[in-house]
Amino acid sequence: MSLEDKIKSTAKDAEGRLQAAAGEITGDERMTAEGEAKQVQAQLMDAAGTLKDKVQQAAASVGEALDGLAGKAT
Repeated sequence: MSLEDKIKSTAKDAEGRLQAAAGEITGDERMTAEGEAKQVQAQLMDAAGTLKDKVQQAAASVGEALDGLAGKAT
């Protein structure tokens, strides 16, 4: 996950936590729900970033394996 993506997800989580807390304090259920939804969105952003990293690592490993096979074939 890039640093920029991590910063965005962390900011979204913080925004959600603040909004949910404000909703709790004021008794605004909609604000609380929106804040909680932002926290879930941040978690999904983190999961997507982790998945992207894993796919890139797997692709690099496959590429290295293919390079190794090509070297043995010559």
